[in-house]
Order: sequence, then structure tokens, then C-alpha cells
Amino acid sequence: MSNDRPEPILFIDGQWRNAIGGGTRDIINPADGSVVAVVDEAGADDALAAVAAAKKAFDDPAWRATPIAERAAICDRIADFLERDRDEIARIETLDTGKTLKESHIDIDDVVSVFRFYANLGAVEADRLVDVGDPTIVSRVVREPIGVCVLIAPWNYPLLQIVWKIAPALVAGCTMVCKPSEVTPLSTIKLVRLIEEAGAPAGVVNLIQGSGAAVGDALTDNPDVDMISFTGGAPTGTRIAKVAAPHVSRVALELGGKNPHIVFADADWDAAVDAVVTGVFLHSGQVCSSGTRLIVEDSIADDFVAAVSGRAQRIRFGDGLDPASETGPLVSQSHRDKVESYVALGISEGATLVTGGERPTDEQFADGSYFPPTIFDHCNREMRLVQEETFGPILTVERFTTEAEAIALGNDTSFGLAAGVRTANTARAERVARALRHGTVWVNDFGVYTAAAEWGGFGKSGNGRELGPTGLAEYQETKHIWTNTAPKEVGWFTA
Repeated sequence: MSNDRPEPILFIDGQWRNAIGGGTRDIINPADGSVVAVVDEAGADDALAAVAAAKKAFDDPAWRATPIAERAAICDRIADFLERDRDEIARIETLDTGKTLKESHIDIDDVVSVFRFYANLGAVEADRLVDVGDPTIVSRVVREPIGVCVLIAPWNYPLLQIVWKIAPALVAGCTMVCKPSEVTPLSTIKLVRLIEEAGAPAGVVNLIQGSGAAVGDALTDNPDVDMISFTGGAPTGTRIAKVAAPHVSRVALELGGKNPHIVFADADWDAAVDAVVTGVFLHSGQVCSSGTRLIVEDSIADDFVAAVSGRAQRIRFGDGLDPASETGPLVSQSHRDKVESYVALGISEGATLVTGGERPTDEQFADGSYFPPTIFDHCNREMRLVQEETFGPILTVERFTTEAEAIALGNDTSFGLAAGVRTANTARAERVARALRHGTVWVNDFGVYTAAAEWGGFGKSGNGRELGPTGLAEYQETKHIWTNTAPKEVGWFTA
């Protein structure tokens, strides 16, 4: 790959192209700071061309008329190709994001399950008949594709998050423009090549690579776009909603979370410690549903925090390609700077730093963006450290004495994406789970999901849902078709 003219990676109207303006971007391996690829950096003209290609493909009745079972079959073929190229794609994802190969392999397996789920769902979807009490009337509710979709994914789970959008959009019969994060585009580029191989018609799936500043308005402030699905930060999501509003484009937003993990004194000790550590430090805390807020019953808090801290200090972080690594670096040096600013903020706010908080000094970490698991005890909801999404390996600890207090603390957040409850009391678990205002609540578990169940948040965590049957409905319009099989005069007007 030449640094002055990269291999074309913009996919528009069935053709791989270079950016019109000739811009490029280095893709950096966060483990060692090396350049792993040089890719095109699109501009507004490229983005507008991609939207135009998607609109042309949607206006062509051939794609919309393709039976849903055939569109589902494309998803099945994509899943086959992902399984075929699993090791190659896992390596790409690790080089791009810094996560361990083990995590990358799991992500690809999850991606396959999403394509399979929507392929199966699409193969059985049928019109809904409505009984209106008159045998001469056939009343049907049918689902049709919403139209041209812009799909914008984040950098932490680049392949998984874009597939949560692409798979249902394909099955629904939409056309789309995909924009991965400019920081981590490589696995999405590979995916689009597989989609092309699977036989998706030209213009149905288009790919743009570029910064939000360069291409964002062309994609979202656009009358030809019917649907925007965005996963990322709240400020960007809010702006997208504003610029899309005059066009009445449908907007689905997943904007992160500040997720409580509530541990009662009767919880299984070893399982709870393990789940808290995994729930917050997996992928170095760069997970929207990361359990960043430990809310622990006061009677066990000191011992429990000590146990969690001991486990955290033993986490082996390093290059994601090293099988010995249990977690990798942060995605970039600039993101590490942001995480460090939150550590400084927590100290200034009076939280007690238990462990971590400083960059590793070992020579092997010198060129990467590593940061150790960090724990702050004796936190409260007045602290910005507790209120704001740090998106790094930082755990804050709050304490409670009653069930009501635990629920109040768990709900005392502007976000509402996910939460965990750990207790041996099944009745209490059900009460707390039902009382928490979060889109997913795990009971005696944390961080797992299934393609068959909806995912999304309350409050400032966003709107709309991905996955599950509702994830397909997000990309569909419903139409009511009323057929009178025995028409006759109504006789309302006599003249």
C-alpha cells in the first residue's frame, strides 16, 4: 500500500474509489504507535456521492422488490464468509483497536450470530392480518423498507456496532451509507468487501471513511436520508438529531452510559468480585455498557473493594496480539489523555485513589497508549467523576445500606443504558431489576447479550433499539392495506 496513493477504500455505487480530494489518514496501532495502514480520507463531495448512490439504488424497484427471503440469504452468505475469514478479521480488529485477539474472535462470533438472527427473522416475516369483523374486507399490515439509511459506528466495537445496523437494514430492503469511526475503519472495509462478495447489488451498501467534521453534515443534514442510526458520544448524537429534524429523518441514537453494578451483602462473593472486575476493565473500560459504578452494601464494602482492587492489580495488560495479554491499550494517545484528566478530576474532587491512576513505566509500554485499571473509593453523586462517562478503566465506588438507597443511587444518573444486580435473594433481585431505569439489567451476571433481545437505553443513553425484532422494525415503515372484496355504494350523500 503506497503512502501517497492508498488502495481505494471508499465503496460507492458498487465501485472502490479514492477520495475525490486526495486526502489520506494514517491508522495507528495503539499497542506500539506504528502505522498499520494508510486509508482515504473522504470529504463532503464523497459523502454526497454515496448518499446519491444509495438513493438511486433505493429508487430502483429491483432491490425493494427482492423477496425478503432473498435479502436474508445475502446475510447468511455474509455470515459464512465471516466464519471463513475469522482469523484474518480478528487480527485486523486487534491491530485497529488494541483489544486482545480473544476479544476480537468473540466479536466476530457475535457478528455472525447477528447476521444469522436477522437472516432467520427475515425468512419468516409475513404480513399481519387484521380482523375487522367483516368477511368482505381483507385488512393487512405490511412492512416496507424505510429508505436510505446512514449508519455511523464508534471506534470501540467497530465491526460489531456497524453490523448491528447493517444486518437489519439489509433484511428490511434499505440502502445505506456506512461510516465507521475514522480511527478504526479497517474491519468495516473488510466487511464491505464480504458484502460485495455475497452479492449485494451496487449502491445498496456504500462505505465512507472520514472524520465527522469532514463528512458529518453531508450525511446527516440531507433531505435524501430517511434514517440515521448513530452510536457514539452524546454531544454528537444531539447534534445529529438537531440537523436531521428539519428533514424529519428517523434518528436512532445509542449514546453510552454510566452503568451501576449493585452488589448486596448476600451475593456470591467470588462470582461478584470476578464480575465487577470483568464488567469494568474488559477492553480497558472502553465499553458503552461497562460497569463503571460499583454500588456496594456498606457492611461488606471495605473487604469487597480490597478484593476487587487485588484482582485489578493482577490484570495483565499488553499488546492485544500477545496471547498473555488480558486487556490491551486504550485506542489512542489522545484518549489516554482524556482518561488521565478524569483521574486528576477525581483526586481533586476528594475521591480516594485505591489503585492505578498513573501510566505504566515499563519500557515495553512506552510507545503504546496503555493505562492501568484504576479504582476510586468513597465517591458520591456530586462528583463529575461519577456523573460523566470516562470511557476508560476507571471504577468508582459508592455505598448503600438499604435496598431503596441502592435503587435510588442506581437511577441517579442522566444515562440509562445498563445495570447489574447481584444478590442471592430472588425476590429482591426482581424488585430491583424492575425498579432500575436502564435498558438492560443483568441479575447475577454482567455484560452479556443476545442478538434476539433488544438493546438500547433510557434517558440520555439514547432512543430507539437495536437487535431483536425491534431492531428490524427500526428500518421499516408499516403500511395498512385495506381491500374491499365486495364493493358497493355507501349512500352517504343522497343527491
